[in-house]
Amino acid sequence: MTPPYYIGVDIGGTHIRAARFVRDSQAPETKTKIPTQGALGAEAVFERMEAAIRAVAGDDLSQIAGIGLAAPGPIDPYTGTVLSAPNLPGWVDVPLRDYIENRLGRPTFLGNDANLAALGEWKFGAGRGHHDVLYLTISTGIGAGVISGGHLILGARGLGAEIGHMLAVPDGAPCGCGQRGHLETVASGTAIGRIARERLAAGEGAGSKILDLASGDLANVTGAVVGAAALAGDALATAIVVEAGTLLGRTVASLLHAFNPSIVICGGGVSLLGDILLDPMRAAIQQYTMDEVYWRNCPVVLATLGDDGGLVGAAALAMESLRTPKRTLHYESDSVPVA
Repeated sequence: MTPPYYIGVDIGGTHIRAARFVRDSQAPETKTKIPTQGALGAEAVFERMEAAIRAVAGDDLSQIAGIGLAAPGPIDPYTGTVLSAPNLPGWVDVPLRDYIENRLGRPTFLGNDANLAALGEWKFGAGRGHHDVLYLTISTGIGAGVISGGHLILGARGLGAEIGHMLAVPDGAPCGCGQRGHLETVASGTAIGRIARERLAAGEGAGSKILDLASGDLANVTGAVVGAAALAGDALATAIVVEAGTLLGRTVASLLHAFNPSIVICGGGVSLLGDILLDPMRAAIQQYTMDEVYWRNCPVVLATLGDDGGLVGAAALAMESLRTPKRTLHYESDSVPVA
C-alpha cells in the first residue's frame, strides 16, 4: 500500500462494517462485514472490531494514517467513550477509542453514527458545496447531524443534534429513551409500524394491502411493510406515511429557524420511500416556517452515499481530525461556497 490510508468502521447492533479508503475518496478500496454478536459482551465485540479492521488494513498497519469509528447511542467524542448503546447490551461508559488505539497503535477517533453520516454526506455526498447542512437519518429511530458554517455541531459533551428526541406530540406515545411524544415515536420506521398496527386493530383500513403483505398477521406489520403498501397505493399506508412526513417537516421547520441550512438531506431506510414521505415534509416546512426565505433556496433531498454513509463518515472523521494540528472535531470545509 501507499500511504495515507484511512479506516472507517461502522458499529451496529447487528453488523460491524469496516473499509479502507484513500485520503479524500468516498470509494472504499476494500471492505468487510461481520456479525456484531453484542450479546457476547463488549470485549468480544472489541475483538471482532479489531479483526475487521485488520482484515481491511492489510499487513502493514504503519500505512494507516488514522481510524474513524461510528457508534450508535450517546457518546462523548472528546474522550472517545460510548456512554450508552441501546443495541449493545452492557455498553455503558465504554472507552472504545482508547481500546482500538492501544491495540492497533494508530490514531483513532470516535463519533456518533448519525453525526458521522452527516459528515460523510457533507464531504462526499449530497451536501458537497454547502457549508450549512441539516442531515436526518430516518430509520428504526431518527438521528441527525448539523454542519454550521463548515463545522460539525457537537455541543459541550458531544451530545448535540439528537433531533429524534425533540418533542413532537406533548404527552404522546412512550419513547425508548423513557420520555414521551418524541419525534421518534411518530415518524420513525418503528413508529410507522406501531401506528399501522394500532389503526388496523381499531378497524381502520378494511381490505388494506398492509395486512396482505403481512400475511394477515398484525404482528408482522412493520414500517417496511407499511412502506411497501404505500408504494403500492394503499390508502391507509399512504395516510400514515404522509402523517409521518408532516410531523418531520414541522420539526425541520423549527430547525431551519435555528440553523438556517442551505440543504436538508434525508437518509435511512424510511427516506427511500421518496416523495411519498418528502412531499408532505416539504409542505409542512413551507407551512410552519415564519418566512419563505428559510426554505426557498433550501432543497430537501435524499442522501447519496446509501449503505456506505456510516463507513464514509467514519473515514472522513479520521481524515478531518488529522488534517488540523490538534485532534479536534471541528472541521474546516474545503468545499466551494454556495452562491
